[in-house]
Amino acid sequence: MDRDFRRLYVAAFGSQFGTQLSQVALPLLAVTALEASPGEVGLLSSLSTLVVLVMGLPAGVWVDRVRRRPVMVTMDAVRAAALASVTAAWWLDALTMEQLYLVAVVSGVGTLFFDVASHSMVPALVGRDRLTSANSLLVGTNSAMYISGRSVSGVLTQVFGAPLVLLLDAVTYVWSALWLRGIRAVEPPPAVREPVGRQLREGVQFLFGNRVLVSIAAQGAMVNLGFPLATVLLPVLLVRELALPEWVFGAFLAASGAGSLVGSAGAHLVARWLGQGRAVWLLGVLTAPFSLLVPLLDQGVWIWLSAAGFFVQSVRTGVNNVLLVSFRQQLTPDHMLGRMTSIMQVILMGAVGVGGLLAAGIGELWGVRATLWAGAILMAMSWAPLITVRSEIRQLGVPSRR
Repeated sequence: MDRDFRRLYVAAFGSQFGTQLSQVALPLLAVTALEASPGEVGLLSSLSTLVVLVMGLPAGVWVDRVRRRPVMVTMDAVRAAALASVTAAWWLDALTMEQLYLVAVVSGVGTLFFDVASHSMVPALVGRDRLTSANSLLVGTNSAMYISGRSVSGVLTQVFGAPLVLLLDAVTYVWSALWLRGIRAVEPPPAVREPVGRQLREGVQFLFGNRVLVSIAAQGAMVNLGFPLATVLLPVLLVRELALPEWVFGAFLAASGAGSLVGSAGAHLVARWLGQGRAVWLLGVLTAPFSLLVPLLDQGVWIWLSAAGFFVQSVRTGVNNVLLVSFRQQLTPDHMLGRMTSIMQVILMGAVGVGGLLAAGIGELWGVRATLWAGAILMAMSWAPLITVRSEIRQLGVPSRR
């Protein structure tokens, strides 16, 4: 690893770990300290991703117009201050749901710009001939942070309380900023500025003019819509209704991260065995029944069956995260990659935010169980859009058993 990329990697390591800490600690703080209702928990969980709907499209264009490293350092500092304010308010007995909502929005904006800038900075640090290995390392680390961050957050929240875990999250962002400041590579000058509207219009027309890209976007949106429906209200079900310890929530979510990590690591083997084109829809069909185990979550053996179903569903997601991104890159010319990625991110992350809002509404009207079933059914059926373009994606994939 080059020195500058190593610093970027260590910074991303800290930033991703911290983000996973707050994903668990923030809703748990709302439930335990403020006795938040299912609707309030759902809204809180959705705000950090809903900001992508508002700012996602211009974010990619804006980041391309400035130096990336200062953007990342600034976003780390902003997120650290926001999370530290929660701990301070709790100590002063002044914490409110309104403050948690604001912190969720600020953290979401910071994460959006940090991620866009980070992805855009990698080619300048490693060169295009080493992008695959560099991105594989970053993606694998992200999956590992999903597992360790959420499971550790559940345990730490149980032992020390959510306010101190959020303070630790703020420290991880400071750690990230310090490592980023050590990068010495000189970034290329920002691209020549063209009208933002023209650039965005060209990107949208390109993506929605390609049947395969549209199907990939639809498949990802179904998964990302179903995931929050199946998880946002888990603190209410696990901690309040089933009276299980708080660490169980983090451990349950860690099953998803473990599955994603296994799927990402084994994606090339699955592609070699089945062929890339066949794997992305056939694996979805074969794993669909396991998604329907998730809403059966209850005391005793049912918590293990539910977690196992979540794990298998996440293995499929991990495989798709590798193979479908490869398809997107094959179909997109170099000069359009940034805009295609930004638009795809709006669709996928926007679906997460909408899923959180739906979880809040369904949870208030019909209860937590109905919310989990809605999410499970969406995830189980997410293979359907890929069936419509199976001949096209088979031509993109490598032959099976090669």
